[in-house]
This record gives sequence, C-alpha cells and structure tokens, in this order.
Amino acid sequence: MEVPFNRPTKEQIRELPVYQGVDLANIIVVTNRGEAIAAVSELIKHSVLGFDTESKPTFKKGEVSSGPHLIQLSCLSKTFIFPTIFPEAVEETAQVLSNASIKKVGFGLADDKKIILQKFGIKVENTLELSSKVQKFTGVKQKVGARVAVAMLFGQRLTKSAQTSNWAAFPLQDYQLKYAANDSYSALCVEIEIEKSNNSFV
Repeated sequence: MEVPFNRPTKEQIRELPVYQGVDLANIIVVTNRGEAIAAVSELIKHSVLGFDTESKPTFKKGEVSSGPHLIQLSCLSKTFIFPTIFPEAVEETAQVLSNASIKKVGFGLADDKKIILQKFGIKVENTLELSSKVQKFTGVKQKVGARVAVAMLFGQRLTKSAQTSNWAAFPLQDYQLKYAANDSYSALCVEIEIEKSNNSFV
C-alpha cells in the first residue's frame, strides 16, 4: 500500500516550521583517539546509522575540494561529528564505516563514499541511498533530497543556511554543528519513518 504524497514547492517548504532535530547537548565533536574509541563503542551498538559528510565549498573554477572536512554519524540519541583535521579520530571511524553489519543511510552517498575512500582509504560498506527509497515510498517522479524528504514525511523545513559555510574551520559555530548533525540525523529519522510505515501495512 502506498501513501499519497505531493511534492512540495520551494515556496511551500519555506513556510514550514524549522526541523529542530538534534539538541546541541547531544552533538559530540570528536577530536582525539580516546574520544573516537568512546564514540565508536556507542555507534557499533546500532544496526542502522545516519551518515553524511561536509566539505568546504569551492568557489573558483577548477578548484578541487580538499574535503571531506567532517564525517557525521547519528544514532537516535546522539550525533557524533568527526572533524578530519584529527586523523587519529578519523581512523577509528573505519570500525563503523567498514562494518557490513551496520547499515549507513543518507542522501547523495556516492560522493561521500568516494571521497572517504580517496582521502582516508576507508571503504564504506552497507549503505542505503535514501533518495530513491523516498521517491519510491512517496510515489513522486523527481529525485528527492533530504530537504524535500523532511518536508513530505515530517511537515518541517530542514534549514540549509549553513550549507556554504567553511567546514574546514575549527572550532565550528553552533549553527554549523546543528546543520551538520541534522543532515545525518534527519536521514536516520527518514529511514525509520519509512520502515515504520511499511511495516504497518504488512
């Protein structure tokens, strides 16, 4: 059974209440190996995680991104943010990213997987691209990104105000932390919502 959805316009999305997502208190910035080991021990308890990366945008023609500058992994209670300027912390993420028993869900993951492999030699296993899953679930014809998915499934607006900020900066501002965390956290919530709805129709 399919749920009828209408794809909202950009104007309609702008009118929606802002998606709050993760509280700042539940966003953990991981800066060393010890913190990373603690984060990984929490993350590996879960079978599904939200996943995303952020890279400092490029503005000049021919400029190559030096990203990713952040790797985000979310469970329902917390989001862990790994700034890649701390390589010892990033190394520990391989235990999660390369773990085929843990499903990593998100939007536009092909690029995320590619740059993580290229920069850190970590092969991200067991990923689920939500763009096509949401498209199939909602029955809309066009490709669905995170902003549209959140609007359709939750009636809220995923803010993109920090999208072009400097992700290579450290420490990050609170608004950047919220943006980065909600990119991976909202993906996890979308996956759970679809699975919950699908199971209720069985």
